[in-house]
Amino acid sequence: MPRWRTCTSKHFRWSSPVAQGLLLCVLTFGVILPICCHRLLYSYYFLKTVYLDSLSDAALQESYDRGQEALRFWEAAASTKSLKDPLETIAKKPDLLVTVVTARRAEGRDYHYLLQVAQQLKSLLKACGDKPCAEVMLCDVESGPTLNVDALLLEKQFLVVRRSLDERWQSRDVANIFEKEKRDYVFCLRKGWDLMRPKNVVVLEDDALPLTGFFSSVKNILSRRFALNTLYIKLYHPERLQRYWNPEPYRILEWMGLGLFGAMMLLLLLSHCTPLSFTFSPPHFLFLALYVMAVAELAGRHYLLEIRRLSPQLYAVCPATECCTPAMLYPGNASIRAAEYLDQAVCTQGNAKDMVLYKIARSRPEIRPCHSICVRCPV
Repeated sequence: MPRWRTCTSKHFRWSSPVAQGLLLCVLTFGVILPICCHRLLYSYYFLKTVYLDSLSDAALQESYDRGQEALRFWEAAASTKSLKDPLETIAKKPDLLVTVVTARRAEGRDYHYLLQVAQQLKSLLKACGDKPCAEVMLCDVESGPTLNVDALLLEKQFLVVRRSLDERWQSRDVANIFEKEKRDYVFCLRKGWDLMRPKNVVVLEDDALPLTGFFSSVKNILSRRFALNTLYIKLYHPERLQRYWNPEPYRILEWMGLGLFGAMMLLLLLSHCTPLSFTFSPPHFLFLALYVMAVAELAGRHYLLEIRRLSPQLYAVCPATECCTPAMLYPGNASIRAAEYLDQAVCTQGNAKDMVLYKIARSRPEIRPCHSICVRCPV
């Protein structure tokens, strides 16, 4: 019998680990994962041509419904007489100040993003009990002649700050949109610090919707030792950038660790609970580690991270990349330091405020940028 036939008959009969491993891969990557993951947006198996339009329409409809519900909620609240001016009720030196940066939107006005975020914050604050979790300040940076109607609707409920008329005219002269966004951001950071001197600050853009465990997660993050030496902590990272196959080195270690742990569990399962002939040997262990790593990447790391929402203690805090700034936590007096750093830079395309902050943090070894995830964007 020719040598190649002997080799083939040896390795590709059912009792051979090679044949069993090949069959496992074919079933997993060719049958099971395509069936289970073809509707998952952040999976490699997602069928964009079939499902993307319907998912987008459903997400837009859900956001529109939330926006209309929030509009009705705040219109009803505005019709009741307010007993006190919000400026009189705010606490000085609160443990946490949540600043929402907002401006009038030319597009998507019917979605009322600001009202959605405000309603969610109102609900989360109510769940805190007698002692408030945070103070909330809305920073309206609209500089055009048309007013931000949503911000006006919330004036009886939250402290709303704006520039003076002279400052608004000056801000309109900034031709570069990236520099204008930076100046708006700095204005909000400074205004919150000047009015309240908060111990910690969260800055949300008006389309960043806090999740249910937002305040408990922020409290847990601030209790960790690393927060003392951190300029900022990003509370949101784009889902499209959450894959393992991404130029962020720390994820390779996480990916390998997941593969090793999964391989150990699979070896124990396959050797004791199935008729397969996998044993504890280096080749088998390596194969199963790569198998687990491939399953995790192709199915979508985003969905593994969602498991961590079960408890704030499971939240991962990792070195941050430059993108993006819809939800930022500034521990201690870091907010005013960040404002000073941003004031020293001029933002342009390719060097927006998120890039400037990242470069500053990377250039100073005593401060570290980090990120965790406890908001959803966009709304």
